[in-house]
Amino acid sequence: MSNLKTIVAIAYDFDGTLAPGYMQEYDFIPNIKIANEDFWEKSDRQAAEHDMDGVLSYMLLMLKKAKENNISIKEENFINYGKSIQFFEGVEGFFDRINKYAATKNILLEHHIISSGLREFVKGTTIAKHFKNIFASGFTYDEQGAACWPALVVNYTNKTQFLFRINKGINNAYDNSLINKRIPEEQKVVPFENIIYIGDGETDVPAMKMVKLQGGTAIAVYNPHVKKSKNGELTPREVCKGLIENDRADYLAPANYSENQELDIILKKIIDKISSEIELQELKEAIMKR
Repeated sequence: MSNLKTIVAIAYDFDGTLAPGYMQEYDFIPNIKIANEDFWEKSDRQAAEHDMDGVLSYMLLMLKKAKENNISIKEENFINYGKSIQFFEGVEGFFDRINKYAATKNILLEHHIISSGLREFVKGTTIAKHFKNIFASGFTYDEQGAACWPALVVNYTNKTQFLFRINKGINNAYDNSLINKRIPEEQKVVPFENIIYIGDGETDVPAMKMVKLQGGTAIAVYNPHVKKSKNGELTPREVCKGLIENDRADYLAPANYSENQELDIILKKIIDKISSEIELQELKEAIMKR
């Protein structure tokens, strides 16, 4: 049988999936002297007033508030904000450990971010080195190095295009020449059945549904420390349970990435399944050649 490693890709949402809350709330929003709730309320109101994409709205509001408070908005400043982001339990040791496990099954794991948050912030985190691609919203910068315009906006509906980029091995956001080009399944870098998507809520539904429809696996994770929600809203677990009940996700687990926790066990079982299916196919082909 072949000794070549099969590639399996795990695509992660970021906010609420790898880290609690929104990445802007750790240092950036406190620095512009506004409460978290007020910032998002202003962003939502601005979006409604201008019939504006919600991600574009929060990015514009970031620039406005930074200017009002004389806060530097150079790329290195945004990257530094990422250094303060804290993660769910087990995240920082998860990648090396799961990579080693996959390798025992002759599988090469790739990790990708698909997030409406900011790629600059993600680049500043302690886990950035583990990602093959960080597909997230981001800014372009002027001659002085200051953020001046959105370079990329990732919202809940266009997340799906980045799954196709992973599928076809397109490791950037600007090259659209291969996205709609027909490529034989055997030539695709990561078949959809080898893609696992991990997300935490309604904004992940299109990506989860796409992965499932194409034969991959979707996992809904929730913050295990939030037992109650405000104003009668659903708890994070209830939201994720609804994703299972509505056939948006395949599995449900607390966002705890530690060894032998439910999420770790689920991922290992999925890796085992993919490995077994490859071995069975290779065995079938070997028998047919006799």
